Amino acid sequence: MKPLPLHQYGLSASRLVLGCMGLGGGWNEHPITKEDVKQAHEAIESALSVGINMFDHADIYALGKAERVFGEVLKEQPELREKIFIQSKCGIRFKESPSAPKRYDFSEEHIRRSVDGILTRLGVEYLDILLLHRPDPLMDPEEVAQVFTELKASGKVHWFGVSNMSAGQIRLLQSYCDMPLIINQLEMSLAKIGWLETGVHVNQEAAKESVFPEGTLEYCRLENIQIQAWGSLAQGVFSGRSLEGQPQSMKQTAELVQEMAKQKQTTPEAIVLAWLMAHPAGIQPVIGTANPVRIRACAEALNTTLTREEWYALYVISSRGRELP
Repeated sequence: MKPLPLHQYGLSASRLVLGCMGLGGGWNEHPITKEDVKQAHEAIESALSVGINMFDHADIYALGKAERVFGEVLKEQPELREKIFIQSKCGIRFKESPSAPKRYDFSEEHIRRSVDGILTRLGVEYLDILLLHRPDPLMDPEEVAQVFTELKASGKVHWFGVSNMSAGQIRLLQSYCDMPLIINQLEMSLAKIGWLETGVHVNQEAAKESVFPEGTLEYCRLENIQIQAWGSLAQGVFSGRSLEGQPQSMKQTAELVQEMAKQKQTTPEAIVLAWLMAHPAGIQPVIGTANPVRIRACAEALNTTLTREEWYALYVISSRGRELP
């Protein structure tokens, strides 16, 4: 496999990232339990055992409890901090009163306060990477750049990136930032193929249906921005989850994934992730599971290769559900 774009910045991050949204005991106000801490220990240990050294958080995951429970593990095993890369995200704000809407907030004050909260919950002195979670229509790029500079100078954040942004949005923000934006995290999987369709549909009527922002993949590749795929396992629909109510294309994809996994003597998760990683953009999948068995199943992707024909079979015959134009 080609080196990750992240490696060009001196970050020896693993090919897979463990998404930590499932840690912390759920999206509620219940206190963290010993079982929650045990689950986090087991997930982190399983990830490390298969070479995963990068962990993805967000300040909203489990209403902050995902970071807190991760922090409990680091408190018990402080030597882990220098062996791993931690990234977190901020910018989404939930309702704080009945009249307040859910909103996005890239204001200097909110970013600064969010980072302080993240560091406190994790019990660490710095974040390796901070991502802006979803585009804020009211973003002032100069204000964001100013707080990024402050956070880097203070040592609280080493690198910065974005999530769910188009090429134009990244370009605008980058024009004000002295430091490079090194990650763009996007939803990408065999079930979410808009990132492929946008390119395939150039000069086609079907382009009218495309919602993935044109040129985003190409811009990230040109600028050495690491593309991370959230939702990379498609919520397990191709690797064991019930297919009841799913469209025929999803069922066909699941059948082909299972067939390929059997032929290659590997796991369905490995096929799904290997398909993403076969793309020359150097996609880094974020696996959103805390189950040690599934974490190990995902790691099989590192030893799984697909032929060009197999890759296209998964894309065209199954996921796309119709032949290419």
